Amino acid sequence: MIDMPLEDRVLTALERNPYVARRSLRFETSAGRVTLRGVVNTYFQKQMAQEALRHVDGIDEIANELEVCWR
Repeated sequence: MIDMPLEDRVLTALERNPYVARRSLRFETSAGRVTLRGVVNTYFQKQMAQEALRHVDGIDEIANELEVCWR
């Protein structure tokens, strides 16, 4: 999976996480740094989005800028 671009590895990891609604997330990658943005319903979902990326090859830093907004 290391042969895949980082963006694809991030997308795959987020899609495989059952606790994260991918449609509400955006992300940017740059030189091993991934920035998560968007809105989630709970702090648990915010943490799970970050955890989904923790072991992805090529990520050195995760900036979790997700907002929690109860609907």
